Amino acid sequence: MPPRPRPVPRLALATAASSEGVLLGPLKIFEESPRLGPVLGVRVRAADHRAEVPTHRHPQGQLVVALRGGVVCEVPDGVWMVPPACAVWVPSELPHSIRATANARMGYLFVQPGAADLPGHCCTLAISPLARELVLRLADLPSEYEADSATGRLAVVLLEELARMPREQLRLPTSAEPRLRRIAKMLSEDPADRRTLAEWAKVVATSERTLARLVRQETGLTFGRWRQQLHLIVALHQLSAGQSVQRVAEALGYDSVTAFISMFKKSLGKPPGKYFAGIARRDDVDEDEDAAPIPPAPAPTGRRAPRG
Repeated sequence: MPPRPRPVPRLALATAASSEGVLLGPLKIFEESPRLGPVLGVRVRAADHRAEVPTHRHPQGQLVVALRGGVVCEVPDGVWMVPPACAVWVPSELPHSIRATANARMGYLFVQPGAADLPGHCCTLAISPLARELVLRLADLPSEYEADSATGRLAVVLLEELARMPREQLRLPTSAEPRLRRIAKMLSEDPADRRTLAEWAKVVATSERTLARLVRQETGLTFGRWRQQLHLIVALHQLSAGQSVQRVAEALGYDSVTAFISMFKKSLGKPPGKYFAGIARRDDVDEDEDAAPIPPAPAPTGRRAPRG
């Protein structure tokens, strides 16, 4: 029987730019003005054949809301997956890169330092329909507004709502340790690789016991649990892009679709069909209006243009 083909996943731990499934930028945000409010919303859509937003940082915190498709945010100690109806929070000055599936529609919210009661670390939030609509509403309003204006009051309501949003466990812990970085890169390129811990220890020229201790020390997880979390992140990314459950299960090397569904349900509480059906039932945005492409044009006079 010929070997089963393994589609190459689009979750990349490397910093090299990708030619598809990307975010547009740079974004023109936060000009120096005494009337600038605490937040700024921006609508964004992914476009084919553009480079990802590479690793960068900025003084403002950034919330990336996934409206359609999937978004991946990589920070120094982990990879965060943002499926539809969720968002990733990136605190100010934290280096990060962002990529998305080609069908992605997103809302960005830039938050001035100290303006929100949000964590000082990266996290994925389950976004309520109210929070999502407020982000999009602010994206349609001028970036300059008084604190006691209607726009200023919307910003306050949104920041209070975000502080209440539940956290989702959609993170793959990573490490700068060379041996673990090598394993992570190889598994991200071929998540169907089923080598045992002992076999991986030989690959990186160490003992099985040392590698097991290293994985737990650097990620807080056992090797098996860490690899399963990688599978979950890849699966969410591919399912968000519209791939079938069967194809994703094959790409991850599962012997059956049932085994894959069992892993998914154990991790997220629902099988893939119900998980994404629940997302689809939420208030949606018209596909033609939810995001207009942002052209890579120079910033208008008097505005700065930090990266998104």
